Amino acid sequence: MENYAHLVAKQREFFQTHQTKALSYRLEALKKLQAGVNQYEREIMNALKSDLNKSPFESYSTEIGIVLHEIRHAIKHAASWAKPKRVKTPLTHFGSTSKMYPEPYGVALLISPWNYPFQLLIAPLIAAISAGNCAVLKPSEWSPATSGIIADIVREIYPPEYISVVQGGVETSQALLREKFDYIFFTGSVAIGRAVMQEAAKHLTPVTLELGGKSPCIVHRDADLKLAAKRIAWGKLINAGQTCVAPDYLYVHQEAKEPFLARLQEAIAEMFGADPLQAEHYVRIVNAKHFDRLVSLIDPAKVRFGGGIDRAKLAIEPTLLDRVAWDDPVMQDEIFGPILPVLEYDDLSDIIPTINARPKPLALYIFSESKQVQKRILREVSFGGGCVNDTVMHVGSPYLPFGGVGESGIGAYHGKAGFNAFTHYKSIVRYTTKFDVPFRYPHVTNGLKKIKLFLK
Repeated sequence: MENYAHLVAKQREFFQTHQTKALSYRLEALKKLQAGVNQYEREIMNALKSDLNKSPFESYSTEIGIVLHEIRHAIKHAASWAKPKRVKTPLTHFGSTSKMYPEPYGVALLISPWNYPFQLLIAPLIAAISAGNCAVLKPSEWSPATSGIIADIVREIYPPEYISVVQGGVETSQALLREKFDYIFFTGSVAIGRAVMQEAAKHLTPVTLELGGKSPCIVHRDADLKLAAKRIAWGKLINAGQTCVAPDYLYVHQEAKEPFLARLQEAIAEMFGADPLQAEHYVRIVNAKHFDRLVSLIDPAKVRFGGGIDRAKLAIEPTLLDRVAWDDPVMQDEIFGPILPVLEYDDLSDIIPTINARPKPLALYIFSESKQVQKRILREVSFGGGCVNDTVMHVGSPYLPFGGVGESGIGAYHGKAGFNAFTHYKSIVRYTTKFDVPFRYPHVTNGLKKIKLFLK
C-alpha cells in the first residue's frame, strides 16, 4: 500500500512558500482551470458517456456548465473575498480597530463520488484554489474514465506540489486519510462520511461532509399539478435518480394524488419516450451492485407504472411505487435511483412530525400556491436546502450555500460559502500606541467601579 506522506510533505513545503496566498496566483490558477475545462470539453463528455451514459446535454448542464459558472464567479469575486474584513469595535476596545484576516488552511484533501464525477470534484477544487490552498484530489474509482480525464487536465495545468490527483480504490482513500491534512472535503454516503470523520478526528482535521439522505417532496392539494409533475420528474430522473438532492419520496395530498400521478406519468413519457430503456442517452446505473440493490427495492405489487429493467444495459425504467408504507424496504435508506415511492396525507400536521422524526434530509421540496403552507414547512422542518415549487435548482446557484444538516452533512460550499469552507479567519485587534485606556488595569483607583460602568 502506497505511502502518501511524501506527496503531502511536498505540498506543505510548497504552501509554506506562500505563493498560493497571492491573489494573482489564485486567479491565474482559476483561469488555467477554466481553459483546461474548455479545451477538454469533448473528452469530458466522452468520459461521462463512458461511465454513466450521460448525453452531451446532461453532461454540460449538470457538470461542465456548472463548473464553468463557478469558475467565472470565483474569478469575479475572489479579490473581495480575500480582503481583510473590518468589523465593528466595541467601546471597551476604544483606541483600536478590528479586522478578520482570511487565510487558507494549507493542504486539503478532496474526495468525490461517482454520480457527478466531474462537477463534485472540480467545484470544491475551485473553492480550495480561491481560498489559496494546495490540494490532493481523490476521484471515484467507479467512474474511471472521468477520473482519468481529470487527472490528465490537472497534470497538464498544475505542478504536483500544488494540485495532484491520486487514483485508486478504497485502500487508496484509506491510505490518504491516514495522512495529516489541514482540511478534508468529502462528498459521498453517510456511512463513508462517518469513517472519514473518524479518521479526521485522529488529527483534529476540520471537515466538510456533503452527504445525503431521504429528501421529501410534498405536493399539496393547491399545487399547479402539471408544472409540479414536470419539475419533479426532471429533478428525480436527472442522472437516473443518482443525485443526492433528488426527491427521494413523494408526500401527495389525497385530494391531488390521482390527477397528479396521471400528470407525472405524462411528464415522464414526454421527457424519456414510451420506452426509456431504449432511449439512446438514458443514464444507466453505475454498476451491477447498485443495480441489484435498486431492483430489490421494486415491489411488483406496488408498481403504479414503470418497473422495467435491462440488466445488460444496467438500466432501470422510471418507476413509481404506490401504497407505500414507512416500513417498506424502499423507505429505509436513500434510494439513489429512478424509483419514486408515493405516500399520501390529509393534513400537514400528520406528516411534519413524521419527517422530523427521521434524520434531517439534505433537501426538501414543497409544491403549493399557499404562502401559509410554504412558510409552515420552511419554519417547522429542518433540512439542508431546497426549493418551493421546483426541485434541485438551489444547487446550481453560486450565491446560495449548499450543504446538509445533521446526518445529511456538515458545512456548505458554492461561491463565497466555498471560499469560507477552505478559509480560516484570523481575528485581529490593532491598538494605537498614542494613548492607553487605564480601566483594565487592576491597580487603578476605584478600578472595579470604573470597569463595571465601562462594561455595562
